[in-house]
Amino acid sequence: MLRRDVFRAGLAGVGGFFGLRQASAAAGEDRLKVAYHLSDADKVNFVLGNIKNHYEGTGGNVEVMLVVHGRALAAFKAKSASGATSSRFAGLVQQGLVPQACSNTMHGMDIALTDLLAGFQVAEKGGVVKLAELQRQGYVYLRP
Repeated sequence: MLRRDVFRAGLAGVGGFFGLRQASAAAGEDRLKVAYHLSDADKVNFVLGNIKNHYEGTGGNVEVMLVVHGRALAAFKAKSASGATSSRFAGLVQQGLVPQACSNTMHGMDIALTDLLAGFQVAEKGGVVKLAELQRQGYVYLRP
């Protein structure tokens, strides 16, 4: 009888341990980390919509980085961005989106950080290098 009680106590302890791990994950300690890759100008609104859906689908329990390079970066110039893009982008930044602009594209297109919509940071080593670094840090790579 004593063996059976010791066995049951051990099982209860293991079950409690796994229950605590699930509770920790639910509390946001294991937030999903996602890196969106955007280089196609014709996909800007599509990608912003995907990111919005990502926030809504996870209840905001996601860390999202958006790495923009190539022709897509021009869509985020403050003076020429559409009202819909500006509004949607600003809302996503408020939700926690961290947008990264490729320094190589910025240089090639003669774009300064101040030319872009508020919230952008510079990916100093370039967009593709930033994406590889994010993947090494555990971010899931998405290119819609």
